[in-house]
Amino acid sequence: MSDNKSDLNAFLKSETEKWDGIMVSVKASIPERMLIKKVSIEKLHPNPDDEFCWPSIGPNFSIISDYEARYQRYGTMKKPDEIVEEPIMVEKVYPDGYRILNGHHRWAAYRRIGVKKIGVSIVNLTQATDIENMLKSSKHDKLITMDLDEVIFCQNENEPAEKALPFPFNRMYKERLHLGVPGFLHEASKHGYDIWVYTAKYYSLEYIRAYLKKYSIKVDGIITGTARKMKDAEAAKKKTAELLENTYKETIHVDRKVVMRTFSDSAEFEDYELTGPDTEWSREVMNIIRGFNGNEEDQ
Repeated sequence: MSDNKSDLNAFLKSETEKWDGIMVSVKASIPERMLIKKVSIEKLHPNPDDEFCWPSIGPNFSIISDYEARYQRYGTMKKPDEIVEEPIMVEKVYPDGYRILNGHHRWAAYRRIGVKKIGVSIVNLTQATDIENMLKSSKHDKLITMDLDEVIFCQNENEPAEKALPFPFNRMYKERLHLGVPGFLHEASKHGYDIWVYTAKYYSLEYIRAYLKKYSIKVDGIITGTARKMKDAEAAKKKTAELLENTYKETIHVDRKVVMRTFSDSAEFEDYELTGPDTEWSREVMNIIRGFNGNEEDQ
């Protein structure tokens, strides 16, 4: 094995210092994301914004050792490039290679047992410039926001779901849409709302947009990887919130259990509890929003 504890920590320090102020995220092309499934370990860069690289926290060597033991069960110490494992999530960076988004401990275990190539999934996460460009194309002053992971996608097999996509798209898109989501979003658009969706997971913008399009859903904004650690993350979140507030006079956040309505010029808010069965979720939400618009038309 190469890289004992001190070696790995020294390497992390060297890498973060080497690329500080130089490495920036760039978009990977569709062919690159589709065709590149393995890259040289030398092309993968640890993420300085992740606590894995922070001297005060650093790698958990117990976790790294567990991964090594798992790989050893595969009998891959003799053939380390044949390890069967979930791909590491990465984003393309300038001037070279890919930055790790999720999977640092697996990456470290690979280094320690001498793996030369690693399975990766390349994603294009939402960047600040993407948000600004999406806002520039806004056509309305009312906004609906929804969480992909908790609201739009089913969380288990027992939830009511939309009809699955036909082959081969059902192989490309594993997530199932919660029953009523397409109908609700179509009608919300008719009422003059922009639709923004967000996810904590590492989906590519293009993946989400293409998947929703299969159900004839067009969204105006997509924010991916909200849980990722970024430099000046709080400042970035605050800027995004300010941009949305300056663009939209009214925001409605739709959850599985509640609908919350806020206004950019007031600290007041309204919330509406959803009490019906899950199969009637979209209809109940739409009736609430119809009430907002009916009230406004009466004024």
